[in-house]
Formats: sequence, structure tokens, C-alpha cells
Amino acid sequence: MKLNEITDNAGASKSRRRVGRGIGSSKGKTGGRGVKGQKSRSGVAINGFEGGQMPIFRRLPKRGFSNAMFAADMKIVSVGTLQKAIDDKKIDGKATITAEMLVEAGILRRAGDGVRILSDGDLKAKLTCEVAGASKAAIEKIEKAGGTVKVFEKVVYTKKVYVPKDA
Repeated sequence: MKLNEITDNAGASKSRRRVGRGIGSSKGKTGGRGVKGQKSRSGVAINGFEGGQMPIFRRLPKRGFSNAMFAADMKIVSVGTLQKAIDDKKIDGKATITAEMLVEAGILRRAGDGVRILSDGDLKAKLTCEVAGASKAAIEKIEKAGGTVKVFEKVVYTKKVYVPKDA
């Protein structure tokens, strides 16, 4: 069997009806769209419209909020990923591990607002890490292997308010 010889079973797909080709075709004149009105025209999208009834997305209560504007864009690296990178000789286990080093080695695509280390996987190498964040379990694993973790101070975003000097 070859890829170019593969065909569908007979009757598996129905051929499309060509609409708007004469009154005798049973889909002529209005093309199955009925008569006049918004839905008979092209370019209509009435998704979520419920005929004047209050739409469901307005009837249901809203909960929570999104703090995406001020949220830090942390890139996540697991302890197991670091060990695999050391085994594959992508990074030097004796050097201090930073966000820039991980980007250079190709483990991360970009550094974002910093790197956070999580505890997935096992670690055998003695690491020295300078990162923006690390989970308690990840810190325990690194310290158990004889390494150290230095976590930077968290960046706090504040809203700048203009106050005139004469006020």
C-alpha cells in the first residue's frame, strides 16, 4: 500500500451541494438562507446572541481578577532538567547557574523576568544557583547534593502617581 493509493470508503463523504444555481436546484434563489434579514447577508457573526434574552455570560456571576499587567513572567526550570543539561555537557556544573547562562546553553528560549527552579527530577551534581525564585523542595534537593541557592529579592511593581509640586 502506498500513500497515494489510500482512498476513503465509498459513501463515506457526501459531496457538497452547490447553492444558488437556479430555482430548480432546490437551493437556488436565496441559497437556503431564507428571505432578507441580517442572517441572509454575508459577513454575519451572531455568536453568543440569544434573541434579546440576557446572554449567559452576563447572567452568570464573575469571580476573581487577572493581574497579568503586573505579574512577573517567570521561566520555569526543573532540577531534573539542570541535571540532564550537566550530563549532556550543555552547562558546566561548577559554574554559577544564572538565567543568562541557561539561555546561552539553549535550555531556555528567553530569560523573561527571571528563572524559578522547581523540584521535578533528581539531582546528583553540586550546583551554585543565582535565580529569581526556587521552591522549598528544589532548594532542599540542591542543598542535599551539596550546592547553594541564592534567590534575588522579588521585584515589586508600583503604580506611579503624578503629584504636582505646588500641591
